[in-house]
Amino acid sequence: MNIEIERKFLVKSLDFKTESFDKKHIKQGYLNSDKNRTVRIRVADTRAFITIKGKSNKNGTSRFEWEKEIHVSEAEALLLLCEPNIIEKTRFLIQVGKHVFEVDEFAGNNQGLVVAEIELSSEEEGFEKPNWLSKEVTGDLKYYNSNISKLPFTSWK
Repeated sequence: MNIEIERKFLVKSLDFKTESFDKKHIKQGYLNSDKNRTVRIRVADTRAFITIKGKSNKNGTSRFEWEKEIHVSEAEALLLLCEPNIIEKTRFLIQVGKHVFEVDEFAGNNQGLVVAEIELSSEEEGFEKPNWLSKEVTGDLKYYNSNISKLPFTSWK
């Protein structure tokens, strides 16, 4: 079984952009955004994927994930079948110590939201925290992409 272990943080400044070694534009939608499982379609520049994720563990750091690359034209057709509110974001990759942070700067209805994620090999693994990281939101369901597709950031009070 494929288990994804990650932690998620808000970002307090855009300083991370100068440290980025790569970026890509991402468009993604959900065929299913049930809290127990999600089925996501993603186009990231010239590549596309279908991903199934299970429910997170109690603290939100680990969950089942299965992903398969598909043809971009298939993904674009599947995006038309997705639930409303396709997410668009730019993902920046930043090397910090021995880890890579993925920092998502959201666009459209989620403009203003910037979230950093780091994948770890265990829940206890330590990592270097860059100065642009802010509050940890690991396990906070409102920051899950499947949830911001339903309740966009710009509508939060």
